[in-house]
Amino acid sequence: QVQLVESGGGLVQPGGSLRLSCAASGIRFSLYTMGWYQQAPGKQRELVATITSGGRTNYADSVKGRFTISRDNAKNTVYLQMNSLVPENTAVYYCNAAHFQTDINYWGKGTLVTVSS
Repeated sequence: QVQLVESGGGLVQPGGSLRLSCAASGIRFSLYTMGWYQQAPGKQRELVATITSGGRTNYADSVKGRFTISRDNAKNTVYLQMNSLVPENTAVYYCNAAHFQTDINYWGKGTLVTVSS
């Protein structure tokens, strides 16, 4: 009964900020690289950011300097701090857990972020 449950999405004005959370259960959290992916209307799902258990991060060029991924291993939770939001960031944001030594992957159901005035 693996679960990845995203929260924190909503409507925000351009230039605003939002913090997404993903709570994982049913996995040994420390064995998984965690990631955030976005899927805008009519577009392919694409990587936003990843973070290893040890804290190494990787970001899409489009969000570098604006978004920050972090994790709290004690809480089995990964976060995405989103600043300076623009309408192009409007998308469903999905949480991903990827086992660092196997092909096992899990996905959350997503949380919708809408950036609009």
